Amino acid sequence: MSYATSAALQSAVFAQLSGDAALSALVGGGVYDAVPAGDKPATFVVLGPEQVRDRSDSTGQGAEHRLTISVHSTAAGFQEAKKAAAAVAAALVDAPLVLSVGQLVGIGFLTAKAERTENGAARRIDLVFRARVEE
Repeated sequence: MSYATSAALQSAVFAQLSGDAALSALVGGGVYDAVPAGDKPATFVVLGPEQVRDRSDSTGQGAEHRLTISVHSTAAGFQEAKKAAAAVAAALVDAPLVLSVGQLVGIGFLTAKAERTENGAARRIDLVFRARVEE
């Protein structure tokens, strides 16, 4: 197994989400690699934790990445957060991401968890995607 494709995958996911028109209509430029300090948009997206497993075989090095993308929102109810989460999924599922190192075999949706945060004043939806990459 190699972790060599991890940064390239993250960059490609970030570029895909940042450049998606439907997601931008909902969050503007609110796609981040880390939660921004200070004032935040009402609804925004953050790239989150990642788990990686070896998926090498006789044909070469490979890995399975489980990526968490979080949608944060202070809008009342879950409606705005769920719209943004749906746009994230639409932008990533089966996207033809081009990596600077290695190549994407495929990316798909695994799970989502929606919850209230900040004592009920905000909402967060964590979406988990599985990406298979080869070197």
